Amino acid sequence: MNRPQPTELGRGVVRFFQDYLPTLRGMSPHTLRSYRDVLVLLLRFAAQDANRRIETLEIADLSAERVVRFLQFLETERHNAITTRNARLAAIHTFARFLVAERPEHLATLQRVLGIPFKRGAREAPVEYLESGEVQALLASIDRSTPSGQRDYALFALMFNTGARVQEILNLRVRDLRLDPPCQVRLQGKGRKMRLCPIWPGTAELLRELLKGRRHYDGDEGDASLFTNRQGNTLTRFGVRYLLQKYLAASCTTAPTLRDKRLHPHSLRHYLPFLTMSCSARQPKFSRQRGEIISI
Repeated sequence: MNRPQPTELGRGVVRFFQDYLPTLRGMSPHTLRSYRDVLVLLLRFAAQDANRRIETLEIADLSAERVVRFLQFLETERHNAITTRNARLAAIHTFARFLVAERPEHLATLQRVLGIPFKRGAREAPVEYLESGEVQALLASIDRSTPSGQRDYALFALMFNTGARVQEILNLRVRDLRLDPPCQVRLQGKGRKMRLCPIWPGTAELLRELLKGRRHYDGDEGDASLFTNRQGNTLTRFGVRYLLQKYLAASCTTAPTLRDKRLHPHSLRHYLPFLTMSCSARQPKFSRQRGEIISI
């Protein structure tokens, strides 16, 4: 039985992520993950739409008509906003331009993909955010008697404290923490820019307890990811989104206003203005006996 050979599309995807984006374009790991997520969605949709396995897809299967159906799928099935739809299309355009240079024999097909216009009419929707009582309800819904609950409580407390992007939090290594005064974390943002963010003593205490309860790391402890899943791998953005929806659903009984809000991990960044402009201006009350934030 002959082994299946990589298709032109498969080889193109590999070069796109291994050579073109990081080397020629110099894009950051954050951007690479964004492009990866778009292509994962597109390839899954194309395989289902063509009734074929993903590994058998060819460049010709990424027709303009199929890409248009994919964009409609994003809006109707995944409920993506127009701005998100346009961002996905921009990534597809970048991939199509790369393929044109690699495989000019597919120029006609790819030109039609590049001709798909961006959709007009994107409107700025009101930013959903969490009130102080809603934050308390969310944190209170986490069962901290388990290692995963302890991790989740520290994760969301740190996100509320810093206002950092979810990927910035997930990229944290143990070496990025300073848990002695002045307590702070080192975050790597867009463009690989590093910044130091102060954290409250209560948040530092939560992180200290989290590290105490972890299994021994096989290697340099400083290189270990701060937030990991049960397999010991770094927690993903999709994992954080799942956890957030889980705890939001559990906290609706004590905070009914959460039922009417469409929240996602990025929404947690918009809680920061409620802390009266700075971390030092108003710190939450933290119970050392109970090991939790008791008021914000």
